[in-house]
Amino acid sequence: MASLAEYNRKRDFRKTREPAGKVGRRGQHRFIVQKHDATRLHYDFRLEMDGVLKSWAVTRGPSLDPDDKRLAVRTEDHPISYAAFEGTIPKSEYGGGTVMLWDEGSWAPIAGKSEKDLEKGHLHFTLDGARMKGEWLLVRIKGKPGEKRENWLLRKIDDKEAGGSDDLTAHALTSVKTGRTMAEIEGDVAGETSLKGKKGKAFDAAMKTADAHVAKVARAPRRKSAGKPPAFRKPQLATLVDHVPGGNQWLHEIKYDGYRALIAVAGDKVTIHTRTGLDWTDRFPDIAEAIAALDLPPALIDGEIVKLDAEGNPSFSALQSALKAGKGGFTLFAFDLLSLDGEDLTARPNIERKERLAALLPDDDAVVRVSDHVIGAGEKLFAAMCKAGQEGIISKRADAPYRSTRTQSWLKVKCIRRQEFVIIGWSKSDKSRRFRALLLGQHVDGKLVYAGKVGTGFDRATMDMLWDKFGSRTRKTAPTPVPKAEARGATWLRPDLVAEIAFAEFTHEGVLRHASFVGLRSDKKAKDVGREEPVAVEEAPESDVKISNRDRVIFPEAKATKGDLADYYQAVGPVILPWIAQRSVSLVRCPQGRGKQCFFQKHDAGSFGDHVRHIPIREKNGKKEDYLYVDDVDGILACVQMGTIEFHGWGSRVDDVEKPDRMIFDLDPDEGLDFADVKKAAKDIRTMLSDIDLVSFPMLSGGKGVHVVVPLTPGAEWPEVKDFSHRFAEALAQAEPDRFVANMAKAKRKGRIFIDYLRNQRGSTAVVPYSVRARENAPVAAPVTWDELDGFDKAGAFTIRDAKKLIDRASSKALRGWGQAAQTLPDL
Repeated sequence: MASLAEYNRKRDFRKTREPAGKVGRRGQHRFIVQKHDATRLHYDFRLEMDGVLKSWAVTRGPSLDPDDKRLAVRTEDHPISYAAFEGTIPKSEYGGGTVMLWDEGSWAPIAGKSEKDLEKGHLHFTLDGARMKGEWLLVRIKGKPGEKRENWLLRKIDDKEAGGSDDLTAHALTSVKTGRTMAEIEGDVAGETSLKGKKGKAFDAAMKTADAHVAKVARAPRRKSAGKPPAFRKPQLATLVDHVPGGNQWLHEIKYDGYRALIAVAGDKVTIHTRTGLDWTDRFPDIAEAIAALDLPPALIDGEIVKLDAEGNPSFSALQSALKAGKGGFTLFAFDLLSLDGEDLTARPNIERKERLAALLPDDDAVVRVSDHVIGAGEKLFAAMCKAGQEGIISKRADAPYRSTRTQSWLKVKCIRRQEFVIIGWSKSDKSRRFRALLLGQHVDGKLVYAGKVGTGFDRATMDMLWDKFGSRTRKTAPTPVPKAEARGATWLRPDLVAEIAFAEFTHEGVLRHASFVGLRSDKKAKDVGREEPVAVEEAPESDVKISNRDRVIFPEAKATKGDLADYYQAVGPVILPWIAQRSVSLVRCPQGRGKQCFFQKHDAGSFGDHVRHIPIREKNGKKEDYLYVDDVDGILACVQMGTIEFHGWGSRVDDVEKPDRMIFDLDPDEGLDFADVKKAAKDIRTMLSDIDLVSFPMLSGGKGVHVVVPLTPGAEWPEVKDFSHRFAEALAQAEPDRFVANMAKAKRKGRIFIDYLRNQRGSTAVVPYSVRARENAPVAAPVTWDELDGFDKAGAFTIRDAKKLIDRASSKALRGWGQAAQTLPDL
């Protein structure tokens, strides 16, 4: 029996803004999750049942990882009206603290189950919320003797909505109701910020104290989604080839069987363009609504809109049927990002654009998804797609820019040959069918030519649909010459209908064999329909940089040579490029091998060749010096040829060196500390940053420590970023002086971790992800997730022998979007 007596007993409604409530009507199935910063931060999970909200406090928040069993402590039932509550509870009251409406939606028991199962100690259900989706399970666990509280476990069932442990709580930091952060809710004024979290009072006080020691400057304001959607631009097209290209310079995606779309968005303003620039927003309202709900900054997104069948595979016929019936249920697979917040990204490497896209779009949306990819191993993906009856794959150069034309940096490899044809007529049937076959044409060398017939692939509805279109298009003569035998008894049509046809091959006469009708293409113009013949892949050498002395041993203890080092950088080229390309670098050069007269170099001495670029940057004395940078794998290899082992990059790009796009806290432990101390420190810093609404990512440095990487939307300049990072480090050191120090003096580091914020000043550098380190056994700086950080026992867990493993990890869902987030420094 539902009761709110306990809820009402615990609260003084003269002091708290929480609603006093009565039991509501039964039969509703809402669910909500409230992020609650009380004695300790937790997430209140509530299911509407029996006229109340059945409630659990989930201490670490919900996880999308099916292997995570999150403790959920049963609490008193709450009134239905609590589902809309967001605000602060006075500290003197029960549950005092800040409450955010973090998720909301509907729930339902799975088929064959009932909400009455809750009384038996288990509940198997589905959620359809803004953030939590798919199948979930609540299971009561046996408590200790005499324990009054009721402990349950909340677990995600392994389905298409499953993901990583941190996919929800680490990145979803705002209210689904108001868009505010916890700090803004606490201040009750958008933009007002306060520091909370672990040891929050001490840290808050220390942050204020640190202001007395560090010069204060104006901070860039928090940016909101605003502006106009970007203009349409012609999409890049793929060239049909006869086999899958090899090598790690290629990334491979599924070729989706749907309609190409370029989506221009700014906040709730969304336009869906076809590949030719037509506005089809009204044909895909569910896609437009889903994108509008994301409240994105101005962006131009490239992708494919599909209709998934019962098995979850794209179906072109189902897509056409849904469009004809005016139904929804479409899915957008986004695969490229052409511009973001006024920045043109088309010149950036393809792999970087995909990483930016992955950070922009959510992992858990059922309507708008990021297209997965693999680096190398294209043949395996192609074989899997063909076995599953899919169309094929798209292979893309990882380092290529986006060009609005057909190029060989995008290739398509098809399992079954499919092309577009123009319908030029139809032949009569001697049966009850509307027609026997369609006569087809294609443009070859600018002229429409006959291409054969198709007489299969039609159901009754398709034939009726086509017949309705033929009436107004009838003409007396053939639009192009047709052999007499083929033309006998034909009725000719105006050549403006485009059909997609599957077929086995072209004969020597250029006529189709074993053709089957797939559907009409209203997104393509008849004049653009030309013949595609598979061409050979232009197998360019992986690099034209020659590595001399490949057998020279660079790492004696690992027996790794200069050739091994070059091969590593060649292999990881696609995943290191987003972090090194177009960024001024300092090199650690060791021409004779690790530990033998190594030195830093940041200026261009003209000895690296044409693949290494230079940019003039103003020094402190006002003079300009040429700094080094690279923009492709050949540039990296040219540096390796000159004895480079390590690459350290600026926190800004060469196109705007004064505005950093990341902030880094390098945790450098004293000699006597264990790596476990560093991991704990990194996670505590992550919590502090999260409390001020900054998303961060961990990286094993390959040396002694961990880098906590905070991506930034360029806006604040170097003095502002250094000031913020300095105050943050000083505040941590003052709040916990036994653990942290913000002074780089060796004498003050004893037994403590140095929070190196100095990476965030103009001219300073930090080791780039996937760079090899000039240390014993050739370790590598490697991105990791917060969830897996505890599983590593050293900062050099990966070496140059792990190239394939690092590439596979970079392509995984867990690391997708690592190091990317649209955020600015808060006003503190």
